[in-house]
Amino acid sequence: MIHYKTLLAAAATLFSSPAFAQTEMPFALDWKFEGPAAPYFHALDAGYFADAGLTVTISEGAGSLDAIPKVATGAFPVGFADINSLMRFLDQNPGAPVTAVMMIYDKPPFAVVGRRSLGVEGPGDLAGKTLGAPPPDGAWAQFPIFAAQNDIDISTITVEPVGFPVREPMLAEGNVAAITGFSFSSTLNLKRLGVPAEDISVLLMADYGVDLYGNAIIVNTDFASANPELVTGFLHAVAMGWKDAIATPDAAITALMERNPAADAALETERLQMSIDDNVLTDFVMANGMGGIDEARMASAIEQTRSVYEFQTEPDAALYFDPGYLPTDGSLMLK
Repeated sequence: MIHYKTLLAAAATLFSSPAFAQTEMPFALDWKFEGPAAPYFHALDAGYFADAGLTVTISEGAGSLDAIPKVATGAFPVGFADINSLMRFLDQNPGAPVTAVMMIYDKPPFAVVGRRSLGVEGPGDLAGKTLGAPPPDGAWAQFPIFAAQNDIDISTITVEPVGFPVREPMLAEGNVAAITGFSFSSTLNLKRLGVPAEDISVLLMADYGVDLYGNAIIVNTDFASANPELVTGFLHAVAMGWKDAIATPDAAITALMERNPAADAALETERLQMSIDDNVLTDFVMANGMGGIDEARMASAIEQTRSVYEFQTEPDAALYFDPGYLPTDGSLMLK
């Protein structure tokens, strides 16, 4: 259990500062400064955050669970994290002041990525193989649901705990036959390491019976309740950043490259486009706009989580997602 209460006093002092409440909004990402982070940097450079009266600084993260305790403790008022991991965090830390307020990955990028040359083309091929899985990885956290939906006996798989930096290299070197990860991260990292595209098999969990949502903007609820207009302004800027990135991805990548000049611009453009096509611009989003969720699907996601995780208290979707801060000015319609 992550103990967040020890930092609440410091957080309260921070939130009570008029300068902070009016302007400062540090934002904790889930991962490194790669293609899918480009819309946030574009929103920063285009002045969308400034237009909302916000001074935003963006910090990289160490996995899709990483931002949750940062926001719950008040170290950051806003972050980007896996909503399914948020469910479990709130179950283990009742009353923690954190919730999701804007869905970004309507179709989650959770995936098992394997190599055809090592015998992995479909879910059933994982039996008898070695799977590399970083313990803090959001995709690994959902793997039991994927296994259950596809009648995979996990006991037939050798699970190798690996660190994020060595995950794709181990697969590229053949030390594992498959890995868990975000589809756009692992696929493009393997290509960068020289693995031919035709040798890479991407099993997107959402295509194999997993009904979950993915990463969302999360907020510290103490901060949000005291500053609702700032949170809505932040979400408006995020939506504008994504809208521009969809229309002109090269401009968004330019903003990213200024923060990560060592990155490969072409690779990160491809990674951004993968996230747009596979995770963000879904049929639901095209019809309803960005940011919201479907209540029936959320209920199904909770039930799938319940099938592999024993909740300590009765799960409640209202604890995990609050749509009340979403802008209503039409900015959520991406096309």
